Parts: sequence; C-alpha cells; structure tokens
Amino acid sequence: LQLSAVKLAELHSDLKIQEKDELSWKKLKAEGLDEDGEKEAKLRHNLNVIMTKYGMNGKKDSQLIDSNYIKDGTDSDTLDDPRLEKLWSKAKTSGKFSDEELDKLWREFQHHKEKIHEYNILLETVSRTEADIHKNVINPSEENVVKEELLHSKHRELKDKLRSINQGFERLRKVSHQGYDTNSEFEEPRVIDLWDMAKSANFTEKELESFREELKHFEAKIEKHHHYQKQLEISHQKLKHVEGTGDKDHLIRNKEKYAMLEEKTKELGYKVKKHLQDLSSRISQGLQHNEL
Repeated sequence: LQLSAVKLAELHSDLKIQEKDELSWKKLKAEGLDEDGEKEAKLRHNLNVIMTKYGMNGKKDSQLIDSNYIKDGTDSDTLDDPRLEKLWSKAKTSGKFSDEELDKLWREFQHHKEKIHEYNILLETVSRTEADIHKNVINPSEENVVKEELLHSKHRELKDKLRSINQGFERLRKVSHQGYDTNSEFEEPRVIDLWDMAKSANFTEKELESFREELKHFEAKIEKHHHYQKQLEISHQKLKHVEGTGDKDHLIRNKEKYAMLEEKTKELGYKVKKHLQDLSSRISQGLQHNEL
C-alpha cells in the first residue's frame, strides 16, 4: 500500500473500531436483535469506506489525503474540486494567514474533501440498493422490505452529510475571504462541524452547554493526537536515516522510540475516532428528533 507511518497508524485505529463493532453485532445477531439486517448493512458500508479510504478496494488513486497531518507541505496535494482549489489559491495569496494558520486551513480543506468523498461512497451504496429493489419489484420479498427500511435510514444519513458539506463549504468560503476569527470558539475542523450541527439539533440550553464542554475536551484530545502523529513521522524519518548508517546501538534506540510512538499514536487515534462516533451519533439523534 506504501502508506506513511501516520497513515498506517490511522488504518490500525479504523480497523480496531470496525473489529469492535463487528464483535458487538455478532453478539446482537446471536440474541436475534438485528432481524432487519440494518446493523449488518451499516458494518458493510463502514468497511467499504475504510477499504476506499486507504486504497484497498482495488481502484487506483482512491486513497483519501490524510486529513489529520500535513507532511511535507501542501502544494503536491489536490482538492479534486475547482471551487475548493479556487478558495485555497485565494487564501494562500491573500497574505491574511500565517504559516501555522495556512496549515490549519489546509486541514479544513482536506477534511471537507474527505466529507465529500464519504458522501459519494454512501450515495453509490444507496443507488445500488435502489437498483436492487427496482430489479426485484415484480417479485417482492422480505429482503426487499429490509432494504427499503435501510434505504430510509441511509437517505436520512445522506441528508445529514449534505447539510454538513454545505455548512462546511460556507465556512471555508468565509474564512478564505476574511481570515480566521481570533474569537473563534474551536479550531479543529471536525469539532467545528459538530458544534455547528449541534446548534441545529434539538438540544436544550443546558444540554448544548454540556456538549460545548465535551467538545473542548474532544478538541484537546485531537490536538494531543496531532502531536504524536508529528512525532511519529519525525521518528520514522530518523529511523530510515539511522538504518543507513549501520550504527546498531543507535538503531535499537530509535526502533524502541518509534515503536513507543507508533503504539501511542494508534491508541490515541482509536480513542479520537470512537469519541467522534459517539458525538456524531448523539447529534444525529437530535437532528432526527427535529424532523419528527
């Protein structure tokens, strides 16, 4: 796959979550609690997202750019969207951003690109399911009923994702033109998304305030993960350099440090992704309640 050290740690975290979710599903299935097959279908969808994200689906150029860490600059990466390319070009040449702010803004652009990619994967899944139902409409079956119930859930998920994409683009457009607001409450793209959606959900003022505090803790957890990702990448570069010198003692010390950083990065990555799942699920429930 030729993945970077950081990307491999991310893949490990994603697969660990997938494995845990599959074990939970097997337990539910054994107890007869997934009769409609919705949870199984969601697991398949999540695995498809992982396969596509890391270029494991057999298609070329399908990997997503790492949205959590900028390696050797940004100019070599593309955004695959003329509107985003135009905004990014404007921001880079505006003189309104420091180097650190440009790095942060690039993470926002990459996060937005990832959201669009995940939306397209879900859209393709929905289209295939609709085609299957249409094909079997002459001979309706119990399986079709399950698929139709699943479709209803997926259409709602598509609607949530599209709302998030539209909100995200408006934010990128505003920031690219005006620069960063020094009074902004959050900086991490995923946290900004969650907060914007939470404000649209059916939360009381007390619940919203509690959610705001939890997002602050979540953002601190993400920043810690970023720190270890950067240290892991630096350690990986040092290790490659030492391997070429033939200094065995130095090599052993660097391998030990790299292994420690890799394990810590995996552990933090898993915690961040699991926390993100939980927060997203709570917001989704609040948004669905609004529609009822």
